[in-house]
Amino acid sequence: MPSHPSPRADVSQSESVVAAVVVPDQPEAASDIATLRRRADFLKAAKARRAGTSGFLLQARHRDTGEIAEAAVRIGYTCSKKIGNAVARNRAKRRLRALAREVLPDCARPGWDYVLVGRPAETVSRPFAEMRDDLHKALDRVHASGSRK
Repeated sequence: MPSHPSPRADVSQSESVVAAVVVPDQPEAASDIATLRRRADFLKAAKARRAGTSGFLLQARHRDTGEIAEAAVRIGYTCSKKIGNAVARNRAKRRLRALAREVLPDCARPGWDYVLVGRPAETVSRPFAEMRDDLHKALDRVHASGSRK
């Protein structure tokens, strides 16, 4: 029979594993991004500026100075049943969240709320690199001074 290590050996090994686990700090900009939760915030964004792409629709609004927010930038995600069943909607939202995590820390402006709306078939199937380029272009259009609303 193989010999088992002593209980003391297990404790020291687990302590070293715990000590070896290091959680990296998030970048400053990423920590200033919060998720929209209230319906009223989504409705306000829907009435403001928008930029459509083939993969998604970006809605954005600059918050009033009197509005209190938990973060400098807030982002919301929505995918209707037109996208498909729950599996397809969740996959579309996961892709939109990954897209926002990658692009918004560098391109988002403080004091703005953004909503990414998924499009049927395109949000799930469009290549991620193209969606990333689309989001950069949509943010430029939304932040342009000549945008409507």
